[in-house]
Amino acid sequence: MEVALAVLVGAVALLTVITLARAVRIVPQQRQDVVERLGKYKRTLRPGLNLLVPFIDAVREKVDMREQVVTFKPQPVITSDNLVVQIDTVLYFKVVDAVRATYEIADFLRAIEQLTVTTLRNVIGSLDLERALTSREEINRHLSGVLDETTGRWGIKVTRVEIKAIEPPPSIRDSMEKQMRAERDRRAAILNAEGLKQAQILTAEGEKQAAVLRADGDRQARILQAEGQAKAIRTVFDAIHQANPSQKVLAYQYLQALPQIANGQASKVWIVPAELTKALEGMGGALGGLSQMVGDAPSAQASADASAVEREAAEAARVAAAAAQEINDEVRAAEVQTAPGGTVPQQLPAPEPVPPASLLGDARRSRANPRD
Repeated sequence: MEVALAVLVGAVALLTVITLARAVRIVPQQRQDVVERLGKYKRTLRPGLNLLVPFIDAVREKVDMREQVVTFKPQPVITSDNLVVQIDTVLYFKVVDAVRATYEIADFLRAIEQLTVTTLRNVIGSLDLERALTSREEINRHLSGVLDETTGRWGIKVTRVEIKAIEPPPSIRDSMEKQMRAERDRRAAILNAEGLKQAQILTAEGEKQAAVLRADGDRQARILQAEGQAKAIRTVFDAIHQANPSQKVLAYQYLQALPQIANGQASKVWIVPAELTKALEGMGGALGGLSQMVGDAPSAQASADASAVEREAAEAARVAAAAAQEINDEVRAAEVQTAPGGTVPQQLPAPEPVPPASLLGDARRSRANPRD
């Protein structure tokens, strides 16, 4: 009897514990429990302490309300240019309504996976391989719009869809690598050509500027040299005019220059003018008549200097006459050698050389008769 009573008390205590355990529910944060009463939806338990009717209320589904990430296995997709590519997708979603996620669809994860695959095939099927590889953002936006619109009635919000990888066939990958390598080589060749072109342009511009600068420097140097020569000539000319030299000095300078002209190394052929004797006679007359000019009366010292000048002029005239005679002989010899048959061509007779004594005599006669 006592044993039976003890068993009964134990059974009642155990039933009480089980009843309390089934009546009290503690729901963690970011989770909702869907409760059914006798097989019918009753309510949704919120995070915290909740009480249920034991043996009548039961928890149908524990729904995680946090955002979840699901990775689907690679799916074969055919592009518009009939190439099969493997596409991996990553899906971000969260449950916004636990009741609809429980009762509107049996397995929302599988449903989302199949919807993603079908939508992805529709999108990729309208694109070629190159555009599919470069239009990931467009594909992501299209998938997100379609999935969000469809899963909205399931109480699920698709926040983001990302294409993880697009794997073309190995042969296509090899072709793409060769194409990219050829494109990079072409770009490198273009860049090298552009660099060479720019270098040649810069070099040509530098040479042009250097030539212009050299020409300008040469022009400036010639201008300065010409200006210097002009200034020197002007200075000499002004000095001559200010000094007012007499005819005697000019004749003397001319006589001094004749031997230097005759001894020139670059002079090959001389043409002796017929007026040379007249020029010498005129200079002799100028030397004799200068002493009788107005304001040029010689003194005793001046007479001595004049005698020395006359002697020097006579010597210069003699040297000039000898040089002229020598040049005349050379000219005649050259004409004999160049004439056919060795005959001397008929030309005008050469002027007779003027001896220095005649010049001095003319000078004395000019001084004796200054008015003639």
